[in-house]
Amino acid sequence: MPVRRLRTGLALTLAAALWPPLSVGAAEGPRGPYGERLTIDERGITLTFPDEAAKLRIGGRLQLDFGAAGLRQVGLPEPFSNNIAVRRSWIESYLTIGKTLELAFQYDFAEPTRPISDAAIGWKGIPDTILTVGNMKEPFSLDQLISDNNTVFTERSLADAFAPARNFGFAIGRRMGDWTAVVGVFGGNANTGIRSEGVSAAARLTAAPINTDAQVLHLGISGNYRSLPQNEAPLQLSARSEAFLFARPFVNTGDIRDAASIGRIGLEAAYRHGPVLIQAEYIRTEIERFDGARALSFQGGYIEASVVLNGQGRRYALTPDYGTTYAIFSGVRVGDAERVSNGGFGVFELAARFSAIDLDDGPVRGGIEQDVSVGLNWYPDRNVRLMADYIRSHAAPSAIAGGRTIDADTFIGRLQFYW
Repeated sequence: MPVRRLRTGLALTLAAALWPPLSVGAAEGPRGPYGERLTIDERGITLTFPDEAAKLRIGGRLQLDFGAAGLRQVGLPEPFSNNIAVRRSWIESYLTIGKTLELAFQYDFAEPTRPISDAAIGWKGIPDTILTVGNMKEPFSLDQLISDNNTVFTERSLADAFAPARNFGFAIGRRMGDWTAVVGVFGGNANTGIRSEGVSAAARLTAAPINTDAQVLHLGISGNYRSLPQNEAPLQLSARSEAFLFARPFVNTGDIRDAASIGRIGLEAAYRHGPVLIQAEYIRTEIERFDGARALSFQGGYIEASVVLNGQGRRYALTPDYGTTYAIFSGVRVGDAERVSNGGFGVFELAARFSAIDLDDGPVRGGIEQDVSVGLNWYPDRNVRLMADYIRSHAAPSAIAGGRTIDADTFIGRLQFYW
């Protein structure tokens, strides 16, 4: 990461740390000439017009990663190019007009190639239905759809290599009691060219047969199919061993230049009982190739468990404000009594995960990796989180080791502010 971007991120992080609303609660200014009200609190800066005819909220997130890694095999390159880096440095804005229209824009100053994250318009004029157009997440994978602010670990699992993430398109989502369904059609990413990556059709269906304040049972299935244009940028799949600071991935298919399409199917399940959350996914990916070449098949998955040691469990949210993020789990809440600014000790969360990915099939020897992770999260106050993860990785064969095995021990810490 360039020094200039790192310094900018550090400056923004320090500014956020010193920003009073993160620790002293809401501050409300006088009403404006049209009766509008300006509020500054843990949700950012909010401008609300009378009768909530319109509301503008400006927020952001800052994530600073630091850590170290050691490879047990000799003669391999250094795993980290930097031991500290800004993971995300976002500014985001949300404009609500009446009860039917939501506009969202997110920009990441720490992302050199895809700084625009969400840039979307959602319409809620039909009961229990949201129509969204713009750059947003395709409806695929519970792990991917959960916000970066609220993931249990610093990074998503190895299987996230198969998730399509954000692209430009149109989606329709509907809630039917404890069921949700989302379908959409997408092109490429708004940052790199909407027409440059073929066309994708995506769908996700979820059910919550148990959905109470004390317990939630979540089940889901998602599918995604994308046609790929010939003679464009080759397809490549890789996983960065669940740590942003790694200079290169341990497993990598390399360029698949004859890929004609990529299809994915994902199965997901989660169970929350009070402060305990167990979550698992399996994703299978099929790649069709031009000129009748044999198709390629890859797979991955994870299972993780977390427990909030002295607070409430993660809430289950069936409906978003816009977009495709239906039926997901939100972040850990910090009650007034637990806030360090009120004399408390914060809230602690303990977690463990096993994840695996298989990128070996036919002529493609991308490698097979298994990671075991344990993590501890501390929420000293609202809008602040300190994370510490240990990851034990085993990759065989590894793309960066000339087909040899790689074993790595990694520690990753993160300082996070969000509002």
